[in-house]
Amino acid sequence: MKGKVTSPADIGQMVRNKRKADGLTLADAAALCNVGYRFLSDLENGKTTAHIGKVLQVLNGMGLEVRIGPRGWKDE
Repeated sequence: MKGKVTSPADIGQMVRNKRKADGLTLADAAALCNVGYRFLSDLENGKTTAHIGKVLQVLNGMGLEVRIGPRGWKDE
């Protein structure tokens, strides 16, 4: 699962896709990542004010990672 992120909704969709691919319920994934059910639900729904520390905690808990680098001239 790989993709370009340009919005909170993109992050939420990737988290949701990974959770479903892993066969986890929202409650199970929240417990696994040590965040609240509501936070994870909001994240998956693209909430724009999600706390970045908790977002990174969820990404790590779900086995996802963030890489940052300079943007290329062409979409990759």
